[in-house]
Amino acid sequence: MSVLPLVFTSGWASGINAYAVVLLLGIFGRTGLTDEVPASLQRTDVLIVAAALFLCEAVADKIPYVDSLWDTVHTVIRPVSGAVVGALLAGQSGSLSDITAGAVGGSTALASHFVKAGTRMAINTSPEPFSNVAMSTAEDLGVGGIVTFAMFNPEAAAIICAVLLIIGLALLIYLWSRIRRFRRRRAQRREEKRLADEMARVAR
Repeated sequence: MSVLPLVFTSGWASGINAYAVVLLLGIFGRTGLTDEVPASLQRTDVLIVAAALFLCEAVADKIPYVDSLWDTVHTVIRPVSGAVVGALLAGQSGSLSDITAGAVGGSTALASHFVKAGTRMAINTSPEPFSNVAMSTAEDLGVGGIVTFAMFNPEAAAIICAVLLIIGLALLIYLWSRIRRFRRRRAQRREEKRLADEMARVAR
């Protein structure tokens, strides 16, 4: 079961930026930093495609509402990527079944993806664009840092990811309750304004 922490960590990171995970793992494998990365992730064509898609995500993820559209498209891609990476890592180490690793990686990626997508939708209610850039940059740095840390201390990295996932889910519930209240108040104000305009026309 020694590869399980790395599978969990890569799943969490895949739910935020799957292309960064594939790119980093491939680079770590090619440079000999770890023996846990399968050869299929170290292939040159895989690294080139992952790098190109990572650059696309780096741009799209910082534009308000474009980031939410990007997240919607990746609702399937990120969990599938987390499951595939987890299964490949398990197959490389032989310490965990591919099916179990795929389930762990995919489900963790799905959970972290929902946290990311929901948080971005909440941020997009803000009129300024700087929070999107700041959040996207923090996510990129966080994924890079946690995947790199997992190469040296996978157990500690998995614990950090689990804590972040729990905090993220709790924050998402809190934010969504505030968003619902905000939308109800905005709809109420619009209705009041419409009624006021109608009364003003009748009075004229």
